[in-house]
Formats: sequence, C-alpha cells, structure tokens
Amino acid sequence: MLLQTPTPTPPAPPVIVQDGGFPFWMTLPPQVTLLIVVAFIAGCTIVLWPIVRALARRLEGRHPASDPQVQSDLAQLRARVADLDQLQHRVAELEERLDFAERLLAQRHETGRLPQG
Repeated sequence: MLLQTPTPTPPAPPVIVQDGGFPFWMTLPPQVTLLIVVAFIAGCTIVLWPIVRALARRLEGRHPASDPQVQSDLAQLRARVADLDQLQHRVAELEERLDFAERLLAQRHETGRLPQG
C-alpha cells in the first residue's frame, strides 16, 4: 500500500491589480501607452545609432584612414620620419669622427709622456 502525498504547487507571481481586476498596464489610456512606446524607441535609437553606424562603416570598408585629410597628415609624418632617419645617420657619423679625433689627441699626449729610450 503506497501512500500518495500531494505535490505542492508553486505560488503564482504577484500581479498588481486595480479596481477593475485587470493589471495596471492593461488599464492605461492609449495616449500613455503610445508615449511609453515612442520614448522606448527614441531611447533605443539614441543608444544604438552610433554603434550601427560604426558597424556599417566597418562592413563597407570605409574608415578614417581613407579620409584625404588623414592621408595628407600621414604623408607629412612619413616625410618627417625620413628626415629624422637622415639626421640620425648624420649624428652617428659625427659621433664616429669625434671618437676618432679624441683617440688621436689621446695618442699625441701619450707619446709625449713616454720616456725616450
């Protein structure tokens, strides 16, 4: 003989009910409902518009690097880097010349100090 125990049922979620027995969102005037919907759509548009534009640009292959102003700035920067490379080479040559001159001066002083024998 098996004893059967009744299974408990979960409680129903609370529903805010107004006078007529309907939830409050069903008794709102149509103007308020329309205002809520328009505000929601406007908020979503304001938040999502920049994200969608950036995604569309990326999919199209357009990005700021294709802008003519950016291209001219990039060309100027490349020219400056090339000038800096030339100047760096010249500075390296001057360092070598200075080292050579210092060695010559050091040798002249050392030969003068050595006793002649």
